[in-house]
Amino acid sequence: MTSRSADDSRSSPSGPAGFSWQDLLVVRRFEEMPYTPVWRAMQAFTKDRTDTTADELWLLQHQPVFTQGQAGKPEHVLFPGDIPVVQVDRGGQVTYHGPGQLVGYVLVDLARQKNGARALVSAIENVVVKTLASFGVSAAARADAPGVYVGEKKIASLGLRVTRGKSYHGLSLNIIGDLSPFQRINPCGYQGLEMVKLEDFVPDIDFNSVSNELLKQFVGIMGYSSSHGESGLPVITGK
Repeated sequence: MTSRSADDSRSSPSGPAGFSWQDLLVVRRFEEMPYTPVWRAMQAFTKDRTDTTADELWLLQHQPVFTQGQAGKPEHVLFPGDIPVVQVDRGGQVTYHGPGQLVGYVLVDLARQKNGARALVSAIENVVVKTLASFGVSAAARADAPGVYVGEKKIASLGLRVTRGKSYHGLSLNIIGDLSPFQRINPCGYQGLEMVKLEDFVPDIDFNSVSNELLKQFVGIMGYSSSHGESGLPVITGK
């Protein structure tokens, strides 16, 4: 992604002293969360952020949920059973979120980055590929379908919404846990697509280690000079 100009150095009203808002990434980490409150918080943050609001990355796990993107078709939700299906405003089709999966919500000002949505998708895919490589797993993106794959098997999904040049939603990376709910859908609209998790290749993998590595790769690839941790969902004071 494009680096920021050193000439534009207004301070972030919420960032730590000494850091300029355009170089700062605010990071929020959560325990296992229900989907809808986090989705609504992303929408509110994006609607109310200003030109001097720092970008944010939210890292969390969700309680079991299927989310159906704007391109989703009902026939790809096969038998959801007791797992709720939520129609959402991101791109793409149906996917599953649940415990053991790292979700990263990417709240970025694309105008500030001087790049479009496709470049952001490529950067996120690169973040995941390099994260997996650090644990000895060779993975790659595919030109015909967003996401990251180990061979022909999918390990990470991507879906974004961009409004007024600001992104939200993001990525999900399967690390540990039960992937059987993916068998209740055609993941991302592909019948028979096999999903895998990092634990399949690194049996003793530690979830938090992966989360920390993904954050490190995100900061480096996106070109932030620093990251700053915050707790809880953001409180937006408005314009």
